[in-house]
Amino acid sequence: MELTKKTHACVRLEKDGRTLVIDPGVFSEEDAAVGADAIMVTHEHPDHFHEGRLRAGMEANPAAEIWTLASVADQLSAAFPGRVHTVGEGDTFSAAGFDVEVHGQLHAVIHPDIPRVTNVGYLLDGSVFHPGDALTVPQGRSVDTLLLPVHAPWNKVAEIIDYVREVAPRRAIDIHDSLLQDHARPIYDSMIDKLGGTDHGRLTPGTRTGLG
Repeated sequence: MELTKKTHACVRLEKDGRTLVIDPGVFSEEDAAVGADAIMVTHEHPDHFHEGRLRAGMEANPAAEIWTLASVADQLSAAFPGRVHTVGEGDTFSAAGFDVEVHGQLHAVIHPDIPRVTNVGYLLDGSVFHPGDALTVPQGRSVDTLLLPVHAPWNKVAEIIDYVREVAPRRAIDIHDSLLQDHARPIYDSMIDKLGGTDHGRLTPGTRTGLG
């Protein structure tokens, strides 16, 4: 399995000649989903779900399919009949050759006055976990590679460090990082490296790395 970091929360994963894309949002490259055999979206916020990005991927590959929760699926199903699948916590399915488990239900709290939307995380091949915008722990499952939402309006670094400790992956790779200034990255890197208890790193968008 190989991972390519795209901008912000989007990643591309490739295995056996097939490609899976998660969360092509407004901060992601315009062609982030082009070439995908499967696309998954964790929730409806625009930094994770950009309809134009998804349409580009679906139109480029007439066999591509989308897996997502109802709030996103309802916006796409009419345009791509039979190619958009609604999922929720506890579901399992196969997409682009990956075995997928769905974990989580709600977005993290941004502020008590802001209603929480639904949010799901995806565990791929029992190994790689993308939690979306929540600090979901896949109960009863070990995680080899955690895609870590390192910086967001809804989190602080202490919570991120404790999340890494609780999931206890072999490796954590930063995502959800477009709002974090480059000159501040070493501060986050240092604290997570020292306190997280695992191999932690970040990738420049476009960089590829092997997993497993």
